[in-house]
Amino acid sequence: MADAGPAPTQDALLGGRVRLLQRARGHRAGTDAVLLAASFDPRPGDIVVDLGAGTGAVGLMVAALAPEARVVFVERDDELAALCRLNVVANGCADRALIVRANVLAGPVVEHARVDCVLTNPPFFEAMEAPRSPEPTRAEAHVMPRGGLAVWIGAAIRMLRPRGRLGLIQRADKLAACLDALAGKAGSIEFRAIHPRAEAEATRVIVTAVKGGRAPLRVLAPLVLHGPDGRFTPQAEAIHRGERVISGERP
Repeated sequence: MADAGPAPTQDALLGGRVRLLQRARGHRAGTDAVLLAASFDPRPGDIVVDLGAGTGAVGLMVAALAPEARVVFVERDDELAALCRLNVVANGCADRALIVRANVLAGPVVEHARVDCVLTNPPFFEAMEAPRSPEPTRAEAHVMPRGGLAVWIGAAIRMLRPRGRLGLIQRADKLAACLDALAGKAGSIEFRAIHPRAEAEATRVIVTAVKGGRAPLRVLAPLVLHGPDGRFTPQAEAIHRGERVISGERP
């Protein structure tokens, strides 16, 4: 019999408001997911898509922060989608959640939907950009085919209603590629650099855009995660507790 691997771990986000079963090995949700969920402040009744949901961390945090929002989780991996379903039930939001098994890179995912926001953490690398992880599930989560980022972002924008919003988190060195992928498809772009420490270069960037938006590009104040003592800064701590969002409307 094949080794089933270690049992999933039970983790907590937003100070315990969200419970999350996730794989013990491979890609695991953490600060990136918390920051992405905090990049959009839904209105009551909004439909939010967690694209490439994994075990559902981002969408579940949105559901916890906005109890009247509806969340669609899109994930291609059978095991991750099954864990996502368990997490949706465990967090009491099954009545306003939908789980869709689909490959973002293979074609339309959510058709004819009135989607208000898509939140996504695309794989960080395209083929040949970085050594492939020996852990298969981690490699699948972090690497996609050449040209995949533009396809992924295009798929996200197609899901949105006019004036719907896209939010994504990526490596800071992928900012230019993200902006290129958005050109001609969405506007009113805002981005915020994420620095691990005040003196360190940014390692992540949060980018938001509006389908059909025409406002000029805005560069928002950077977010510093850790102070000199290695602990979260007060702002980062508040975000991790679910007490603050970091959208352009509420800096």
